[in-house]
Parts: sequence; structure tokens; C-alpha cells
Amino acid sequence: MRSCALFRIPGWAIVLLALSASPSLAHHVMGGKLPSTFFEGFLSGLGHPIIGLDHLAFLVALSMAAALLNGPFVIVATFIVMSIAGVMIHLAQMDIPLVEPLIALTVLLAGLALVWRHSVAGAVWFALAAVAGLLHGYAFGESIVGAERAALGAYLLGIAVVMAAIAITVVQLTRRILRPDGLTSPHLHVAGLVIGCIGAVLLAGTVFFD
Repeated sequence: MRSCALFRIPGWAIVLLALSASPSLAHHVMGGKLPSTFFEGFLSGLGHPIIGLDHLAFLVALSMAAALLNGPFVIVATFIVMSIAGVMIHLAQMDIPLVEPLIALTVLLAGLALVWRHSVAGAVWFALAAVAGLLHGYAFGESIVGAERAALGAYLLGIAVVMAAIAITVVQLTRRILRPDGLTSPHLHVAGLVIGCIGAVLLAGTVFFD
């Protein structure tokens, strides 16, 4: 009952955020304007993983799970590198169909995996980070198509910097809130439920309202 009470307050609030979030808006930090300078590209890269609720929720879940594993930043680095690869795939005009529903699905899976973290091996998180990185990166690439090389390089740098900063912060915070027995902390269970709920709502939105 206690865990349900903990979930009730943050849960409905974040679900409302998910309902109000538009995947298309989450991919345009500068209001749809194509970055034309190094500074604009860097700012756009910094903003994308933050204003997109799907991207931020997945990165938080991945970082929380990574905090429980040996070599946590290997998994995070995998996600970042594969995200950059996903951007390049988009720029190469290689199509990934149904990318928005698939991204929402990765958020849902990450939340569920965090809830059932006792049964999820590190290799599963590594694979999820790699696959999700390609999908999320592909979505990041939408707003940089056609940009000059300097703006593109800055954009990729901004994405890498902000995701690394978020991941490091979440890993450190997660390790601080864990109880001495680590994996039994109820905070991680609640976080997994909330993130899974975000993924479910976003997935329903892409399926039924797009």
C-alpha cells in the first residue's frame, strides 16, 4: 500500500505531462528553424534530449539502472554513441519506419525493466541502450537535416554533452538514495512505474492520435 501511495502523486502528474507532450514539438528546439551557426547547433543539441519527454524519461531510466551495475558509464556511453549513429542514419536518408511508436516502446520497456530490475541482466540493458540509441538518435536527426557542417558538428556535440551530464547526475543521485541493501530501494520501483506509465501513454498517443 505504501508503494501505491508513493506512486499516486508523481504518477498522475507525469502522465499529464506525457499527455501534453507532442513528439513532433519535442524534435524542434528552435521552433522548427534549421540551425545555421555553431552556437545555434550546439544549443539545439543541448535542448533535444531535455524537451523531449520520451528521450529524457528513457535516459533517466537507463542511468538509474546503470547505477546498479558494474561499469555504469559503458551502458550510458553505448546509448550516446548509438544516438549519434542514429542521427547519421537519418542524415544518410535511411528510413526507420514507425520510429515514434518504437521510441515510446523503449520508454515503456525501460520502465518495466527498472521495476523488475532483479531479473534483468546487464546484457539486456546494454542491448536496450544500443537499439534505443539508434531510434532516439534517428529522431534527433529530424531537425538538423540540411544544416551546414559546423552546425551539425555542434549539434552532435551538444547532444553528447547534455546526455552525459544528465546520466552522470542521475547515476550519482541514484547511488545516494539507495538503501544499504541497494536493490531493495522503493524509489527505483516507483521511478520504474512512472517511466513505464509515460511510455505507455506516449505509445498510445502515437498509435491512436497520430
